[in-house]
Amino acid sequence: MTERLEDDKKVVGLNQVKRAIFSSTASIVYIAEDAEKKVKDEILALCEKEQIPIIKVSTMKDLGDACGIDINAATAALLI
Repeated sequence: MTERLEDDKKVVGLNQVKRAIFSSTASIVYIAEDAEKKVKDEILALCEKEQIPIIKVSTMKDLGDACGIDINAATAALLI
């Protein structure tokens, strides 16, 4: 499912994902299982409140790779 992150319009990183959630432009949110607990808790709560689907990814490295970036990523979102 992460293969969509390479081609589709997306944002990467906590602040950008939060901005996308608050502006109702996030269609799906990805979260790395090994991200900091407070980051995961915050994103999961926001997605639950806004009814945005969540896809969990094993590691931040895997998520960064899926996004086509050379650094780890705790969270990413596909945009509408």
